Amino acid sequence: MVEPIELETPRLYLRRWQAADLEPMAALCADAEVMRYFPAPLSRAETEALLARIHAHFAEHGFGPWALQRKDSGALIGFTGLGRVNFAAPFTPAVEIGWRLARAHWRQGFASEAARAALQCAFERLELAQVVSFTTLSNLPSQGVMQALGMRRDAADDFDHPGLAAGDPLRRHVLYRLDRADWQAPR
Repeated sequence: MVEPIELETPRLYLRRWQAADLEPMAALCADAEVMRYFPAPLSRAETEALLARIHAHFAEHGFGPWALQRKDSGALIGFTGLGRVNFAAPFTPAVEIGWRLARAHWRQGFASEAARAALQCAFERLELAQVVSFTTLSNLPSQGVMQALGMRRDAADDFDHPGLAAGDPLRRHVLYRLDRADWQAPR
C-alpha cells in the first residue's frame, strides 16, 4: 500500500475520501445535468462502487481522483484527479486527469484550480512524462478546461471509447495531452 498524496490550493483541499462523502457524491452522480456527457447518471450503489475503485487506485498508486472540499464552507463539491487509464487504446498506457463537480460550483474556476494542482503533482512529485485527458466530442466545457490548462489536441488522436457501443452518440472522444516539458507551474 502506498501512502496517499493530498493537495491544497488557495480555495480547495484535494483530499482522501471519507465515509461522509458518499451521500453528497451520490447526489452529484445522480444529477442528469452533471452526467450528461456520460452514458447515464449513477445510482447510489454505482457511486459506492466508483468510490471503492477510487480507494483501490489510491492504495495501489498513492494518487487518484481526490475529493474536492471547499475551504470556506467545508462542502464536498466533486472530484479532480489523476488515474491510470483502464482500457486499451492507441495512447495507453497513460495517466489521465479528470474532474466532476456539482452544478452549484460550475463556472467558478474550481475545476481549473484543482486540475493545476493535480498536474503540478503529476509532473513535479510523480515525475510523469505526460498526462492525457479525454471526453466526448460534445463536451465543450471540459475541453475548455483542458485548453486552459495548456493541453493540446491533435484530431488524429481522437478515438472511439471502447466502453461505449457503436452508434452511441457519446462514443467518439477527443484526446488532449500535456507533456512535462510544456508544463508551467501555477504562480
